[in-house]
Amino acid sequence: MKFFKYTTLALLTASASLWLQSGAINAIASRGQAAPVMTLQGRSATIASPNLQIAQAALQSIQVQAVPTVGMTVSDMEQSIRFYTEVLSFQKISDVEVHGRDYERLQGVFGVRLRRVELQLGDEVIELTQYLTPQGRPIPGDSRSNDLWFQHIAIVVSDMDAAYARLRQFNVQHVSTGPQTLPDSIPAAAGISAFYFQDPDGHNLEIIAYPEDKGDPRWQSNESLFLGIDHTAIGVADTATSLAFYQDLLGLEVAGESMNFGTEQEHLNNVFGARLRISGLRAEGGIAVEFLDYLSPATGRPYPADSTPIDLWHWDITMTVADAEAAAQRLQQAGVPFISSGVVELPNNDFGFRKGFLVRDPDGHAVRIIER
Repeated sequence: MKFFKYTTLALLTASASLWLQSGAINAIASRGQAAPVMTLQGRSATIASPNLQIAQAALQSIQVQAVPTVGMTVSDMEQSIRFYTEVLSFQKISDVEVHGRDYERLQGVFGVRLRRVELQLGDEVIELTQYLTPQGRPIPGDSRSNDLWFQHIAIVVSDMDAAYARLRQFNVQHVSTGPQTLPDSIPAAAGISAFYFQDPDGHNLEIIAYPEDKGDPRWQSNESLFLGIDHTAIGVADTATSLAFYQDLLGLEVAGESMNFGTEQEHLNNVFGARLRISGLRAEGGIAVEFLDYLSPATGRPYPADSTPIDLWHWDITMTVADAEAAAQRLQQAGVPFISSGVVELPNNDFGFRKGFLVRDPDGHAVRIIER
């Protein structure tokens, strides 16, 4: 299937009143001036700096309670279930098929019929969604780790050598050249070992092993090879802009920062000359969100402006709040673009929440806000 032409993120200009709040700097302006953004075909376009009007209501954070799940769109559910359960030791905990107007409004897709499966590893859960109708586009074969549609989950392992051997046994697709151990020249990440690979649809995944002085203490367990999910990482054009959304508006807290570079980082990301500013943010519970801000080479191609959740590069990060209606009002006042047609109240508990909606962050990544 031909991958449609990528355009610049028109949705950013519609929501730009948010991205500079609380002293944050626009993704383009922070680089000094309007900057070229590469399209899939290699041509450049320019995103103009907008005239910013910040709604007073957006200055108070929403206070996300937890990040319980991360989801992705898959093309063949049975194939994906086999991969995640047989290769990575996830366990299936739910499997539903739904259709109807409420789900069309929630996903922002007309005529939708979808199958949704939850898989658990340790204390964490991922969601796989297959759209039976309509069907979307595949992830481009030439995707790189510095493209802004990049996202992955980091699966913690107790033994990197054993985990890598298991992945080789199943002939997974490499992204990294092999497991990399980050050096002492990166103090915040020294001793961490990691490896990037892909699932059958081309979604990026990471296995990561923490030394004793880093990471959550529970990641020191040897009870199983695959322990759980530490974080989901997203490509961002500008850290300050993303902080304005995830920290200032949603209320996540910065848990750590690092400047990563060197041959190990280059071979981990498989990007020559990679130099990244990495920021990790957490809510009170659940999975962390990590920013990957490529300072070198220049940020890659933008998230496609015509994306919908049926496209296989679609991921969504679920965040729980006390009041979905109030959160939606705050986000609307801040100019955040919605994927859903507003707050959707589901008729039953098929998805595990009562009310919810989908929005896009400054770079186009999807965030699902739910009220239990």
